[in-house]
Formats: sequence, C-alpha cells, structure tokens
Amino acid sequence: MKFEELDLNDNVLDALYDMRFDTCTPIQEKCIPEILKGNDILGVAQTGTGKTAAYLLPIMSLLDDGGFPHDAINCIIMSPTRELAQQIDQAMQGFGYYLQDVSSVAVYGGNDGNRYDQEIKSLKLGADIIIATPGRFISHMSLGNVDLSKVSFFVLDEADRMLDMGFSEDIISIAKKLPSSCQTIMFSATMPTKIEQLAKTLLKNPVEIKLSVSKPAEKIAQQAYICYEPQKLKIIEMIFKEDEKKRVIIFCGKKQKVKEINRALAKLKVNSGEMHSDLSQEERNEVMFQFKSGATDVLVATDILSRGIDIDDITTVINYDVPHDVEDYVHRIGRTARADRDGIAITLVSDADIYYFQQIEKFLEKSIDKMLLPENIGEGPAYKIQSNRPQRGGRNQGRGSHKPHSSSAKKSSSRGGRNRDKARNTQVNSDKSTPNGNQQQRHHRSNRSKTAHTNKENNQ
Repeated sequence: MKFEELDLNDNVLDALYDMRFDTCTPIQEKCIPEILKGNDILGVAQTGTGKTAAYLLPIMSLLDDGGFPHDAINCIIMSPTRELAQQIDQAMQGFGYYLQDVSSVAVYGGNDGNRYDQEIKSLKLGADIIIATPGRFISHMSLGNVDLSKVSFFVLDEADRMLDMGFSEDIISIAKKLPSSCQTIMFSATMPTKIEQLAKTLLKNPVEIKLSVSKPAEKIAQQAYICYEPQKLKIIEMIFKEDEKKRVIIFCGKKQKVKEINRALAKLKVNSGEMHSDLSQEERNEVMFQFKSGATDVLVATDILSRGIDIDDITTVINYDVPHDVEDYVHRIGRTARADRDGIAITLVSDADIYYFQQIEKFLEKSIDKMLLPENIGEGPAYKIQSNRPQRGGRNQGRGSHKPHSSSAKKSSSRGGRNRDKARNTQVNSDKSTPNGNQQQRHHRSNRSKTAHTNKENNQ
C-alpha cells in the first residue's frame, strides 16, 4: 500500500515525499488505519519492521489536524532506553518537518542540569509529544512537573524490554494517571505471558496486529566458533588480523567484557569504541556519533544496541557471548545485511553456551556453519547435542584444562567483507528521519508555500 492511500495529513505526506518514502511496510499498512480510527493497538513486531512510523505518522497527523489543546501534553511515548528515545525523537523531527504546531521533547536520564531544566519547562508548558524513559518520567511525576489530565495517546514501544528491565510498576503507575478516554498503543517484539497480562490491564478492546517472528535475512552468512571461554579473545584477534574489517559491532553480555575486548582491539591498532552503561549520556552520544559517521570502525557494546538502533551499513556482527534468548540473537544479527546489503554474523560458542546455541539452531531450522579454530590456540570442546539447560554458573566452566577433540569444521567464508550498493529503499525505516537537505531540489506534493519547521526540543 502507498502512503498516499492512507488518510494521513497532507503535511505528513509532504515530508514522506521529500524523504522518498512511498510504500508502507506491513506493520504500517495494518496499524495506521486502526490508530486513525481511534482503536487501541496491540502490535507484535520485531525491530526493523517500521513500527516507529506505524504509530508516529497517524498520531502526528491527528495532532496537526487540530482539535487538541495547545498548552497540554497530548501524547506520551514510553521507551525502554535513552538511545531508543533519541531515535524516536529524530524520527519525529523528520516526519514533522512541515508541521507548524506540533512540538516534542525527549525525556531521559543521564543529562546535565541545563537539560533537566529544559525538560521541566517543556513538560509544564505542555509539549504535544513526550518521548520518555519510565524512570525519568516517574521522577518528573513525583516532583509535580507533569499534568496527564489531557493526554490522548499513550504508546509503549518495546514493551517486553521495559518489563524485562523492571519497569512494569512504573508503567502501570503512569497509566493510572491517564484519562479513561486515552488511546493506548503497545508494541512488543515478543508475546510472553507478562505482556498479555499488561495488555489486558491497559488496553480496551484492542486490535491485535501480529507479524510472524521472522528469521534472520538470508543475506546474513551465519558462522560459529565452538571454543572455550579463554580462547575467545584469540579468535577475535585472528578475525581482525585476517581481514581489515570495518563497520563491525561486537556484542557482549557484560560491560567488563566490552572493556576487555576494546583494549585488545586497541593493541591490534583497530579503530574501535565501546558502549555500555558506565558511560555518561554525553559520552554515549559521542561514541554513537563517531561510529555512525565512520570515524570509528568497530563498536563493542552490550545489548543496549541490539534493538532500536538502526545503522544501514554494518557489514559484520560478532556475538562474543551467545544470547540466551533466540529473539535477542535475531535482533543482534539483524543489525547487518540491511537495505539490500550482504552481511556476516559470527558467534563464539563456549562449552557452557552450547545448549543455548542449539536452541537458536532449532529456531532457525538449520545448522550454522562451524568454523575451524586458529591452529595456535588448541582444540575446542566437542559440539554434542545437549537436551538440558546448563546449571546456573555454567559460564564459568571450561576455564581450566580441557580435553582436545577432532574438529570437522569448515573453513571460513569470505563473504563478510562484501558490500553492495543499494537501490533506494522506499519503505519507511524508523530512524531515517531527516528529509533531503537540499531545499532547492525538493518537489512538493502540494503547491502551497511552506516554512520549514523543526521541533521545539532537539536533544541531539
């Protein structure tokens, strides 16, 4: 379906036209009409399906059409992380390029005093759309900085992550303060029991829109090294010595490992950066800017980057640790092979994580290629079928002596370094949010003269 076929505001359609966005993704095609009708929504869709635009476009369109108070908060969007909150705010700036009277502010922790004062001012003046992390928003509520009496839209983005991070009570506390007429929109990548229970608590006769859990893109060449934990750094060194890799993300389960790997890459003269919770918000912004701009070739990160952050040109994803959730694996490796490019995903599987990796293979319905270990690091553990989940603390196994075994693995593929030029993607992706900067080359859908407008609050 084309966006022009939907009942969206002309100003929103003009911004989409300028950004060369023409065709809806499936989640957008199904959600936008229902939100415009005023229905509560329960959407189950993975990152990368365009769900940010699926709720932003109709809400912004309705707000721009008028009929809502100008001095009140009209929409609250809850995000599990400050990075996703920033990305949603960036998307709003793009989609709202021609909206004259719709304002927004991103509210999240880790800022200095000046930023906090700006948040208070925007909340009290009534910014139309508040994009917030639960903890920071609850803080403002407790201080009396927020009036929720006129909110018309309440959006929960990545609700499953928010519950995993312990924000369930915060979300319910916020929801209790909202008017009974408020339209609630909930998106989740998964549908566990706790999400179903939350949906029953918050949503009124919701329209359920579920996209089947998609497997990783076929363009991703998936590989694995079966190894002991102490061998992992040697494998990383081998990978970067064999090939001058750029545009790489390495995911780790713990921030201590992030720091350790980044130090090892620095010794190899690899231009790398690290992203984890020990960094201040200013430092995290700078790390992301350096990586997105290409100033940094490799980013070592915790799962803070596995969802919500969309960078098109990642060539390689390395899982230093095996995710214990299949969904997390899909989200991690989904950072590569985007926008018609090829990509490679490499997972380092310790003996303690074989069970979890086999669950991933079971979901994928295929065996992932097992690669030969470097000759100078010894043999790895046997890859035997494991039907039982390992005992707690299993990650510490294999640190002592280990018994060699014969490997029948294949040699590594050379596909990881390839990169193809892409044709322009006509589907909206949630973080491609800035219209073409060349004002003179724009061709507008309407002949009306327009004044370029950016949101009142820009947190970048």
